[in-house]
Amino acid sequence: MKTSLSFGSNLEKISSVEKFIDSVCTEYDISEEVYGNILIATIEAVKNAVVYGNKNDTAKPVTVTAYIADDELVVVVKDSGEGFDYENLPDPTLPENIEKDSGRGVFLIKNLADKVEFLDNGSRIKMGFKLL
Repeated sequence: MKTSLSFGSNLEKISSVEKFIDSVCTEYDISEEVYGNILIATIEAVKNAVVYGNKNDTAKPVTVTAYIADDELVVVVKDSGEGFDYENLPDPTLPENIEKDSGRGVFLIKNLADKVEFLDNGSRIKMGFKLL
């Protein structure tokens, strides 16, 4: 069964995303170890959707959907933007990027999720987390 949360693009809604992930992880009895990865990756994806995808336009929705498939929790974050070039992002671990205030979200997502797919030109990200 899929569970979804949709809201206008506003970073103040991050607390509702946290509650949504808490609820999903409780419902599916997700371990604490996996929970942390799910929470951080989802929040990073939502921040990117709000700021970069929807450009903080509260009229544009962000949707977070979660469901179980093939022994993993799948979390999908979708924005209303045009997408982005997800294959050519600067490496945040390079010396020239270390001190920048942004540019780590996709890096974190790729390192925390077991599977990551960018769909719809990057306006939808699908993350898979193996259940332990």
